[in-house]
Amino acid sequence: MAPNPQNRISFRPGSSTKSFWHPSLEVSLYACTYVYSHEEARNAIFTSYQRHINGFAAHLEESQAAEIAKHPRVVSVFLDRARELHTTHSWDFLLLEKDGVIHHSSLWSRARLGENSIIANLDTGVWSESRSFNDEGYGPIPSRWKGACENHANDGFTCNKKLIGARYFCDGYIQAGGVVNASKRSPCDYHGHGSHTLSTAGGNFVPGASILGFGNGTAKGGSPRARVAAYKVCWPDLKNPKNPTYFDSDILNGFDMAVHDGVDVISVSLGNPQPVDYFQDGISIGAFHAVKKGVVVVCSAGNSGPDAGTVSNFSPWIITVGASKMDREFASFVQLGNGKTFQGMSLSKPMPEFRLYPFISAVQAKATNASVTDALLCKLGTLDPRKVEGKIIACLRGETARVDKGLACLQAGAAGMILCNDYADRNSLSADVHYLPATQVAYEDGVEIFDYIKSTKRTRPAPLMASFSSVGPNTITPEILKPDITAPGVNVIAAYSEAANPTMVESDKRRSPYMIMSGTSMSCPHVSGVVGLLKTLHPDWSPAAIRSAIMTSARTRDNSFHPMEDSSHFEATPFEYGAGHIQPNRAMDPGLVYDLTFSDYLNFLCDIGYNQILFKQFQNGAYACPESTNLYDLNYPSIAVPKLSGSLTLTRTVKNVGRPGTYVARVRQPSTASISVEPMTLKFEKIGEERSFQVTLKAKAVGEPRGYAFGSLTWSDGHHYVRSPIVVAAAT
Repeated sequence: MAPNPQNRISFRPGSSTKSFWHPSLEVSLYACTYVYSHEEARNAIFTSYQRHINGFAAHLEESQAAEIAKHPRVVSVFLDRARELHTTHSWDFLLLEKDGVIHHSSLWSRARLGENSIIANLDTGVWSESRSFNDEGYGPIPSRWKGACENHANDGFTCNKKLIGARYFCDGYIQAGGVVNASKRSPCDYHGHGSHTLSTAGGNFVPGASILGFGNGTAKGGSPRARVAAYKVCWPDLKNPKNPTYFDSDILNGFDMAVHDGVDVISVSLGNPQPVDYFQDGISIGAFHAVKKGVVVVCSAGNSGPDAGTVSNFSPWIITVGASKMDREFASFVQLGNGKTFQGMSLSKPMPEFRLYPFISAVQAKATNASVTDALLCKLGTLDPRKVEGKIIACLRGETARVDKGLACLQAGAAGMILCNDYADRNSLSADVHYLPATQVAYEDGVEIFDYIKSTKRTRPAPLMASFSSVGPNTITPEILKPDITAPGVNVIAAYSEAANPTMVESDKRRSPYMIMSGTSMSCPHVSGVVGLLKTLHPDWSPAAIRSAIMTSARTRDNSFHPMEDSSHFEATPFEYGAGHIQPNRAMDPGLVYDLTFSDYLNFLCDIGYNQILFKQFQNGAYACPESTNLYDLNYPSIAVPKLSGSLTLTRTVKNVGRPGTYVARVRQPSTASISVEPMTLKFEKIGEERSFQVTLKAKAVGEPRGYAFGSLTWSDGHHYVRSPIVVAAAT
C-alpha cells in the first residue's frame, strides 16, 4: 500500500492487481515508482481510492509487490482475490408489526419507519423498476446526499426519490479477466441477490407480493421509509457465471464512494471464504474507514456452518450477523402407502390429483451408464425415463443444486420428487420454486422414507439456528466473540431481478418480481434495516453504541421460552448466535450501551501487534500506541477468553442512554470458571453518564471439563436488561 495506513495493494501472480491507500494519485505513483518508472507506474495502476480510503490497485509481479511491502510507509499488500456472496413475515416475527398493524410503541412507529436514513448496499446491483423502490409519496432527497445515478449502458435504469443513488465498480473484475460489455455497464441487477438484500433492508410496503402465486403477502424492508442506494461490486464468476463474485479492489471503491456520498448504513452480504488478517481483507479495510466517519457497517457471518471456526467478517468494527429460522414454513406433505405422513417444504405446485403414486428411490431409476451415487443425487442425465415415468422419485440432497435435481426428474418423466436432506444439512429446509411437484424433508424423515422404499416430526419452536450459518470462534482474534447477533435468514421473501429466473437454470424462462432466498445474506439486511431505524431515532449514537443496543437487548430463548436450538435440535451457543436473536423494539431503549471510539480500534490493533508508525499515518496525524493496554479491555458488548489460566481481570465501561436508575449485576456462571463483578451496583443520574466496572474470571480446579463454556453478565434496573454473553475456555 502507499503512504497512509489507508494504503493497500492487492495483486494476482502474473497479472497481479494491487491497491494502495493514498491521499492523492501522486502518492500512488510514488509508491509504484518504488519498483517502476513513473510512466510504468501510471500504466500499472488501474484504480485509485482518493476519498476516505488512501490506496490504489495495480498490476504487480509477486516480487514487485513483495518489494513495495517492505516500504516503511506501506500498510499492507495483498492479493485481489475473488470473494463470495453470503439470501415477509420476518418483521411480524420480530414484533415490529402484528398481523399488519403497527403498534404505537413499535420501533417502526417511534422511528417513523426509518424516514430519511440512507442505507447503502454493496452487492449485485438493483432492479430499479421493482415496486419495492418506487418513490410515490416521498419528499425531496435529503440535502446531505452527494451521490449519483450512474448508467453507461442505456438500459433504462433510473433512480428516484426512494432509490436515490446507484453506482457500479468493475475495474478489479476486468483486470482479473472478467468481461463487462457496454450493455452491462450499469448498476442494474442481472442476478437478483442485490435487489433482494437491498429491499430487505429498506424496501417499501408492497401488498400482494408473491413468488409465482406462492407466499402471498406484503413485502417490506426493515426501514420501509429509508432512502436506499446500490453499489454494484459483484459480477458473474469467472468459472461459474451463475454465481456472482467480487474483488477487493472493487469493494474498496464501493466503500469509498458510499462514505463520500453520505450514507448512514452500509449493508454487505458478502464475505471471504477463508479467514484472513484484518488488513488483507477489502471488507475489513473498507468498513474500518466507514466506521471512522460514523457509518455503521453490517455484514453477513457466512454460510459455512455448522462447523466451528467458520465465521467471517469478524473485525470488531463490523456488526456480524448469523442466520436463524422463523416460525413460518412453506409446508408441503408426503403421505406414504403405509399411512405415514411427513412434513417438508416447497414452493412448487401440488400433485395434479390426490391419490397414491408409484414411489421409488432414484437408485432404482438409475440409467445404465450412470453410477449409483450420481443417480441417488439425481444428477442430470442419470435417471432412466422408462423407470421414472409417472412416478415420484426420492433423491438425496448434495453436490448439485436442489432445483437441478427436480429438473432431472422432470426431464425423465417423473410425476414428482421428494428431496431428502443428507446428514450435513440435517434439518435445514428451503422452500424452492421447483419445476415439478416436489417437497424437501429433513434428514431423519429422509432416512425413514428411504427405509420405507427398501411419526411425522413435530414443528420446532422459533427462532432456530440455520445449519448453514457460520460459527465461531473467531479464528484470527478469538478474544472477540463473533458472530455478534442472529436474525431471520431462511425463506425470506423480497424483491428480485426480472432479468433473472427463479432457479438460475438457463432453460427456466419464468420471471418473478419477488423471490424467496435463504442465507446469512438475508439475515444481514434485516439488521441493516433495524440500524436504519435506530439512526433515525438516535442520530447521535455511534456505530458501536448501535451495535451494543442490538446485542445487549437480544434474546437467547425461543417462542416456547426454551433455549434456542441449533439445526440438530441441540442447545445453541453464543458461537452460533452471538448475543442472541435480534429484538428491534428492545434495541431502541437498551438502558446502557458499551461505546467505542475510533482510537479504541487503533488500540485494539496495537494490542494484536500492529506497527505504531503505521498507525500514525493511518490516523493522518500523530498517534502512538499506549505504553500498556489490554486486549481484553476492548469495550465490546461480549466477553471471550480463549485460554484462561489462573485469573484474569478485565474492565468494561457502560454509558447511560435511558432514564436515571440503579443497575445491579447478575452473573450466570460458566462451568469452567468462576466470575465476579466489582462493583455489583452502578448508579446513573443523567443521560450520557458513564460508569466502569471490573470482571474477574478464575479458572476452576484441574479436572473440570475442558473446552469452551458459556455464561452471561446482565445489568438490570428492573426495566432494562443489558446482557453480555461470556465464553471462556481454560488453558490446556
